Amino acid sequence: MVASEAVSVPVDGSVIAGDLALGPGAGGVVLFAHGSGSSRHSPRNRAVAAYLREAGLGTLLLDLLTVREEREDVVTGQYRFDIGLLGRRVVAAVDWLAARPDSAGLPLGLFGASTGAAAALLAAAERPGHVRSVVSRGGRPDMAEEALDRVRAPVLLIVGGADQEVLRLNEEAAGRLRAPHRIHVVPGATHLFEEPGALEEVAGAARRWFLRPGGEEEEG
Repeated sequence: MVASEAVSVPVDGSVIAGDLALGPGAGGVVLFAHGSGSSRHSPRNRAVAAYLREAGLGTLLLDLLTVREEREDVVTGQYRFDIGLLGRRVVAAVDWLAARPDSAGLPLGLFGASTGAAAALLAAAERPGHVRSVVSRGGRPDMAEEALDRVRAPVLLIVGGADQEVLRLNEEAAGRLRAPHRIHVVPGATHLFEEPGALEEVAGAARRWFLRPGGEEEEG
């Protein structure tokens, strides 16, 4: 089992906290961008990250807000929907990984949940030379707006079949993507994928996509 280390990523004169698990010989690294009101401690994303590590991928679970911003956001909610800010934080983390000797040159995937998906897509558009693939879980890719048609990495949009409004928004966003993309609907699943087997299906689809971007369905 690869040990996780606490890391600090410099942003805007401050730092954001992360948990990096990157063993020797990793086949790539996946950066997790969490959604509104969530954090790197999200049990759902941690479960997906553990599944990815079993396939030899490194993971970086990251808080997109500083400690001060998190405290303010609990009261005001002013940061959780600031996609420009969140996207810049993901870009900073992409650059930070690209500068580390142990992760530089490794294939980089982004996994975004809820508003974190929009932030991940914005970062993919800003760093096309670094980001190899993107997965959205119950995400709001529509909030990436004008960045959508600039994304070049293959995008997998995972949505619960019972999460009808988010499914509609994902279908609309998919229509604006020029990069290879696919919508993976988890039958009967709601927004948090709490139904039996739903999160396991998310993790399996994500792992296949990160290992073979654009070839998820071929893996079966």
